[in-house]
Amino acid sequence: MIGRGVIVAAIALSAAVSACGSPGPRGPSNAVIARTLSTAPGAAQPSTIVATELAYARAAKETGLFTAGAQYAAPGAVLHGRNGPVPFRALATTLNDPAVATQWAPRLVVKSCDGSLALSQGRYLDGEGMVGNYVTVWALQSDGSYKWSYDVAGPDVPQPPPREEFEDGAIVVTAIDLVEGLIATCPGDNQTIPPPPPIPVGEEGAADAQLARDGTLRWRWEHRADGTKYVTAQYFYLGEWLTAIEESLTSPLE
Repeated sequence: MIGRGVIVAAIALSAAVSACGSPGPRGPSNAVIARTLSTAPGAAQPSTIVATELAYARAAKETGLFTAGAQYAAPGAVLHGRNGPVPFRALATTLNDPAVATQWAPRLVVKSCDGSLALSQGRYLDGEGMVGNYVTVWALQSDGSYKWSYDVAGPDVPQPPPREEFEDGAIVVTAIDLVEGLIATCPGDNQTIPPPPPIPVGEEGAADAQLARDGTLRWRWEHRADGTKYVTAQYFYLGEWLTAIEESLTSPLE
């Protein structure tokens, strides 16, 4: 039997809950997405990632979590579990879709200028009622779609108290309307983007990093000795490198 920590990591393929209850998650509406993110330029439009995640979350409810995960996975996609990153394709063949799929929605999206690479960060609620944070990496495919290539998640420690339920059984979360979009600055003509700040490369496969094709976004994962799953992302903005995401996530207890 697969340990619960592995399952939760797999369940949180892009995990993040914004609201839950009998009607299911209430992600940002199309109007909210358009209003919040419509000013982004062309290829780096963050709303494409938000729309992809929401479609993925719907598919998880309708067809099963791991079935939907396979549909939206990029070649070589990995899940970062309690022992480090694991190839999703190999893991998915050993798991059955859970009876209750994880619910999630993004709260932040950061994208390279050319749109080739993006990360989303948000909240999730798993089938057992645990909530936590997640980070998912999205890679642009040759057909113009986005597929997830890396995913990590971890529960809140301690877990928050249950949220207030209203008469219809739904949990209302007004903050879900806030989806922050961050876009790297596009280099000008004959402009050279300075390299991002140096980072430790890790030992024995305990860390790795990836730079977007245009050099405007860099993300890194690290699996620390205490089992902490660390992820960070920096993007180039108006002449300097800024940190967009920094998460230290734990694995759930068995």
